[in-house]
Amino acid sequence: MTKEETRSVAKEIGLKTYGKEESQEVCFVPENDYRRFLRESASVVDVLGEIATRDGRVLGHHNGIHNFTIGQREGLNLGGLPRPLYVIELDPAANRVIVGPAEDLLRGDFEVSHCVWHISEPMERLEVTVKPRHQHPGCQAVVERRGGERASVRLSEPQRAITPGQAAVFYQDDLVVGGGWIC
Repeated sequence: MTKEETRSVAKEIGLKTYGKEESQEVCFVPENDYRRFLRESASVVDVLGEIATRDGRVLGHHNGIHNFTIGQREGLNLGGLPRPLYVIELDPAANRVIVGPAEDLLRGDFEVSHCVWHISEPMERLEVTVKPRHQHPGCQAVVERRGGERASVRLSEPQRAITPGQAAVFYQDDLVVGGGWIC
């Protein structure tokens, strides 16, 4: 059923939430402040670390790598530089946030793990539309299955901020044919 049909059925059977707006955020986190949620739940501890360029030049410091995501510019507190810098990589082992110019966010390929396929006989090579994150409009790609539950994805055009840990979903027209977690 479509979303509208589902809402109609929910209304007919008296569910109070039939008209509730969709949430694209983590719904259980108060005020969508995941940083505060992580701190208060004791899941993470703020640990001072470096903000640096790929060549190792330290530009500043941060209070916890968990406060950053690939593609982020806000909150770096690196004012006075000749051009804007973005988070291009997170190095948890070194507790380091790596920054660079916007063009360093572009990637033309990536790997996915823990793939799940929703077609009867997944081919070794599929032409798909891939969404490398929820709000992404999708782009053309070729997915090649690797051993086990892995696959490589080659994009027709480089995309911004391909982020490890995000889900990549593969479509053919409106059909979800599979997906996995970006490595």
